[in-house]
Amino acid sequence: VDPVELHKKWIEDIKDTQGTAPTYPMIGDPDLAVAKLYGMLPAGTAGTSEDRTAADNQTVRNVFIIGPDKKVRLIMVYPMTTGRNFDEVLRVIDSMQLTTKHRVATPVNWTQGGDVIIAGSVSDEEAKSIYPDGWKAPRPYIRIVPQPKDT
Repeated sequence: VDPVELHKKWIEDIKDTQGTAPTYPMIGDPDLAVAKLYGMLPAGTAGTSEDRTAADNQTVRNVFIIGPDKKVRLIMVYPMTTGRNFDEVLRVIDSMQLTTKHRVATPVNWTQGGDVIIAGSVSDEEAKSIYPDGWKAPRPYIRIVPQPKDT
């Protein structure tokens, strides 16, 4: 809900004090329009971000990933006392982009380049044509293949 200038200052503060900074895009929303549109704040909320306390803006402090279709794809809810994990935010975005392009799911603790799971919506017959080299299946519903390469 802050203006872009405050986000830039926050990024510099984090970089200076923590040795890392987010590398994903952030938006400014000083008039709270986006926060109200997505239900992060009640529609009747008045004022600007500067008129509000951190506690007033607590729901907006969460991480929201909004897809190209303008639908909320993910909300990460952090307590006010817990910093965000930039690596996890980027890992989730990587997973969403991969699973949107390919009919796969990413397993627990997946990172870019790691093995993936063939989506449950893909039959074994269809999987054979997509993955002619086969897959590892520790369980019938867990069919593990190397991460598909983007072409």
